[in-house]
Amino acid sequence: MIKREKGFSLIELLIVVAIILIIAAIAIPNLIRSRMAANEASAVGSIRTINTAEITFNTTYSDGFAKDLLWLGGAAGAKASCADALLIDSVLGGLSGVNQKSGYNFSVGAGTVDVSVVPTGCTAGSSDGYTATAVPVTIGTTGQRSFCSDASGVIRTNPTGAAPGVAAPLCTDVGVLGQ
Repeated sequence: MIKREKGFSLIELLIVVAIILIIAAIAIPNLIRSRMAANEASAVGSIRTINTAEITFNTTYSDGFAKDLLWLGGAAGAKASCADALLIDSVLGGLSGVNQKSGYNFSVGAGTVDVSVVPTGCTAGSSDGYTATAVPVTIGTTGQRSFCSDASGVIRTNPTGAAPGVAAPLCTDVGVLGQ
């Protein structure tokens, strides 16, 4: 009697590997698109958070609008003040020196007119508004679109992912999100 070895032949293994590669070729681009969509949604949410923080800062400290994300953030456990308002998280607030979150770089631009009466212990904020921008770290990988908002609260988008046009204190060159 001939004893047959049990196992898979080389052809069978190659077929299984080919099927796995085909499935991966289909799934990976979808995964990347899903991740970019999630990053973009997070960026829009962060821009909304910055808008809310700017209005709260203006109302609370009577110092106009914050000129920097550091003013809106602050060290955990610190006492809230016009220099460290503790209105946004430390990741978005840039305590590490980098204002990067979910594949986007964030920044706040100051208006052109400083507050005329500066509260004690504060640095003059902008009385005419601000701009908040979110730009993908790597266009096509971490995000496809960039976002911008100003004191109007309207979030605008640039479909190319390039830094949105800003003419302090307004966002320019970009379409309104959702239109």
